[in-house]
Amino acid sequence: MRTALFPGSFDPITIAHVDILKRALPLFDKIIVGIGLNSSKQSYLSAEKRQEIVSACFSNFNNVEVKLYEGLTIDFCKKLNVQYMIRGIRSVSDFEYERAISQINQTMMPEVETIFILSKPEYSAISSTIVRDILRNHGDISQFLPSEALALL
Repeated sequence: MRTALFPGSFDPITIAHVDILKRALPLFDKIIVGIGLNSSKQSYLSAEKRQEIVSACFSNFNNVEVKLYEGLTIDFCKKLNVQYMIRGIRSVSDFEYERAISQINQTMMPEVETIFILSKPEYSAISSTIVRDILRNHGDISQFLPSEALALL
């Protein structure tokens, strides 16, 4: 069984994240969305709220699971026994950052392959950071988030 991990903070999940995951689904038997908890980062949404929203976004897909994790993503891969990690790429700077992490992960755990999926051009400017800023300032985020997320915010 080909299982992949799609890790991220998903604070909040955006339409760009959903698009990447839906495009990755045909490639794998199962995808686990791993919501990373970073104690050094101040989250906008609680871990539980992020898990609830991501689960709602993929409730119609029986081959998608949502799990919370702490620590190194590569250790979470080991724990789950996954063979692949999915990463979305929006820009050259994303690629450079993700490439470096992928190469370190490859050294630490060669049996996990990172799969990069390029963002669609219309989603390349959308990031959770920008969406959080709009949310904090009471702006309209409806065009950037999946309807399931909007309903739970």
